Amino acid sequence: MTETLFIRLGSKAQDTIHWLILGGASDDEAEVIGSGELKGAENLSELTSKAQHRQVRVLVPGCDVLLKSLNVPAKSSRATRLAAPYMLEDSLAEEVDQLFFAFAEFSKDIQENNCFTAIVAHKQMKQWLTWLAEADIETAMMLPDVLAMPFMEHGWSAISVGDADQEQIIVRQHHWQGFTLDVDVWKIQWQAFQNDINNSELEQEDYPHKSVHIEAYSNLTHSEQLNITQMPEELPLALMAKNYGKNLNNFNLLQGQYKIKESRSQAGQQWLWVAGVAVFALLLSLGSKTAQLWQLQAEQESVKQDIITNYKKAFPKTKRVRVSTIKSQLNRELALLGGVSDRQGFLAMLAKVQPAFAKVSALKPESLKFDGKRQELRIQAKAKDYQAFEQFSQALAASSLTVKQGSQSNQGEQVTGSFSISNKGSSNTSTKKKSAAKKRSSKNNKETS
Repeated sequence: MTETLFIRLGSKAQDTIHWLILGGASDDEAEVIGSGELKGAENLSELTSKAQHRQVRVLVPGCDVLLKSLNVPAKSSRATRLAAPYMLEDSLAEEVDQLFFAFAEFSKDIQENNCFTAIVAHKQMKQWLTWLAEADIETAMMLPDVLAMPFMEHGWSAISVGDADQEQIIVRQHHWQGFTLDVDVWKIQWQAFQNDINNSELEQEDYPHKSVHIEAYSNLTHSEQLNITQMPEELPLALMAKNYGKNLNNFNLLQGQYKIKESRSQAGQQWLWVAGVAVFALLLSLGSKTAQLWQLQAEQESVKQDIITNYKKAFPKTKRVRVSTIKSQLNRELALLGGVSDRQGFLAMLAKVQPAFAKVSALKPESLKFDGKRQELRIQAKAKDYQAFEQFSQALAASSLTVKQGSQSNQGEQVTGSFSISNKGSSNTSTKKKSAAKKRSSKNNKETS
């Protein structure tokens, strides 16, 4: 069920403010839910809670809005709107710069006019909007009260609003014509109408209101002799609420510099909130990933420094080490250490020899040399006694290695000696290869002979 809050503001801050809540599935089925009055703009905040979750439409007194229609010789709507204020300048009580011009879109009326404008002082517009803003009431629609009265093709519609102290008469005369008068001014206007009626010499075309028919929706004071049809009485705001915006092509005073930006729908706000949370989560994730990347880079740099430090410790004569080429540098150093390019055999032999060194800790190697052709590792070592050499030989034999001990000598308190170490069967294989090579050479010599 759609509910709308209608508020009729006053011209001054102390003027009575009328409000009404209308609800229903359609305009024809709309019913009054609540209504009331506020004593001045300072009490407008009493409607703040009522304005929440409801459409808000505002009415302003027609006595503060001048409705004008004219024919502007211009080809475009923009040119028409630029020219209209200056065409009306002589008939306006204030300077053009102090007035706001709101325009309506209509086809030409019976007078062939093509420009319809509602003129309000900037000062008055700002005052109305300030009252609403201070009460935290948002609206996107504002309309003069005379344009919310029922439209009659051949006559006027009228109603009185307010109590005896602030009673006003609201009259709609045509599509774009009407007036709102204080009751005292209405008395003067009624007397003028009465004089016109009593003066039979005046032509009807000079005073067309002599035959105007008025439909009144309330008792109009001092109007007994006018051509008035009394309609069923209605609440003034209820009548104007049911006719709000009809036959006006959605005309709105809040246009141009006073146009209110439409607030996002509740669903749109929810999606915006979800999008905000998603963006926050994404930024949080990116921040976490960035921190992890920075940490990994720091760890990588630390590992590089450790590699360089250990490499220089192993090869102290190296002056410059590049991590990108350290593998090739290490292979080169190992090749130099072994004297051949077969690093795989040398490393495999070291792996087999290592348990023997671990078992016989008393024996310390002084030099290592690997013979790639013979697949033989030669070790020059020292120990405190001959027994360590014997234990080392036994440990190597236990690792399926062939061991040949070289000469040993006593140098002071130390015993030095050498070992030739190879895999079992490697010597026989080498011998067989040499024998096969000799046979092939002998056979070739015979064939040549």
